[in-house]
Amino acid sequence: MREAGLRSLEILQAAGVPIGYGTDLLGAMHKYQTREFVIRAEAMRPIDVIRSATTVNAALLNRTGELGVVAPGALADLIVVDGDPLADIPVLDSDGERLPVIMKAGEFCKRGL
Repeated sequence: MREAGLRSLEILQAAGVPIGYGTDLLGAMHKYQTREFVIRAEAMRPIDVIRSATTVNAALLNRTGELGVVAPGALADLIVVDGDPLADIPVLDSDGERLPVIMKAGEFCKRGL
């Protein structure tokens, strides 16, 4: 299943199809949602995985400029990452262990600096 999923990502990318980001993990599995960043990076460049979760998702929802960007009037959730996700995408995994600061809707959810 995993190999077929990765191959599908490669085919979609080659065809120029926008690939959004999301998982169906609920309940006790919810903490593994961020593992998707690492899995997708096996078939996609890290920057494209991050774009899938931000600007591509916004475009798929017809909310470009409102979601997935940091701009006046946008609804941005912000994170501070302990590391460089473009060089080491697993920093986005591990249920937020490498995210010392998380802001949602302009409010701190985690303030670890």
